[in-house]
Amino acid sequence: MKEPRVAVVGATGMVGQEMRFILEQREFPAASLLLLASERSRGRSFEFRGEQLPVQVLDRSSFEGVDLALFSAGASISREFAPAAVESGAVVVDNSSAFRMEPDVPLVVPEVNPDDAFKNSGIIANPNCSTIQMVVVLHPLHLEFSIRRVVTTTFQSVSGTGKEAVEELKQQISALQKGEPVSAEVYPHQIAYNCLPHIDVFLENGYTREEMKMVNETRKIMGEPDLAVTATTVRVPVVVGHSESVNVQFDRPVEPGEAREVLEKAPGVEVIDDPGADRYPLAVDCEGKDPSYVGRIRKDFSAENSLNLWVVCDNLRKGAALNAIQIAELLLE
Repeated sequence: MKEPRVAVVGATGMVGQEMRFILEQREFPAASLLLLASERSRGRSFEFRGEQLPVQVLDRSSFEGVDLALFSAGASISREFAPAAVESGAVVVDNSSAFRMEPDVPLVVPEVNPDDAFKNSGIIANPNCSTIQMVVVLHPLHLEFSIRRVVTTTFQSVSGTGKEAVEELKQQISALQKGEPVSAEVYPHQIAYNCLPHIDVFLENGYTREEMKMVNETRKIMGEPDLAVTATTVRVPVVVGHSESVNVQFDRPVEPGEAREVLEKAPGVEVIDDPGADRYPLAVDCEGKDPSYVGRIRKDFSAENSLNLWVVCDNLRKGAALNAIQIAELLLE
């Protein structure tokens, strides 16, 4: 796979387009690029390395001659077509939830568990966006201080849902400014000027599927099946950039300065932590950038051995497309 022939499935979606952009930006050594999407995208084309590439309609025969298939078209598409890609000889890096918790499918964040990528049987799973940005920060802290418990509340942008959600937010804001009635179709309630503590479906235990993804995926990626993790996930009226309040309890007392020193050396992490100068991570500043940004590092005085953190990341980039391409880069090595 020194110069793999690459396919992007879901090439017209927000993450698929970000994948194409990052492949070119990082000079990924693709011998060719195949753009695949549904029938409704027939006739569209996108530029890659100065050339216009047509979007082709996805079917089970699309992967002939493909070495690497980057999937970002939803779980049902992945379940149907990823096995066909593997049968054709491709390695699949799948951005959906379809295979993440399968015991024989590695769930990989390159800064955390790169070796797991090589334990694949043809499919490597890309984690959930909110999980990725958090474990990039948690992992170096866990190695140094041993984490006992994690409590997180997320503030997730509408681009995590897709283009339709971004358009709905813009339309609602426009309608409200004009004094017109607001309609909600993508979300069950108005998202403009609002916060919805509801991402994905509710489960019998009272948590949403998104919240349980953060619990289960964090344990799998970090190799800690019994790690105590709990989450509340919230959709907020931000276009790009997920923010997270993360409370971490360690096995021993940890000073904020100790944590800051570890994180400043950690791959994929950038510390912005000077509240006195109003410097802390912001969603509007992370768009188009690679790191997980962390700030507001401070003691939790209500619980022993605990710190509070504020973590912000571009959910389309490191939270999805970039992480998938970093996995592919591991395979090249």
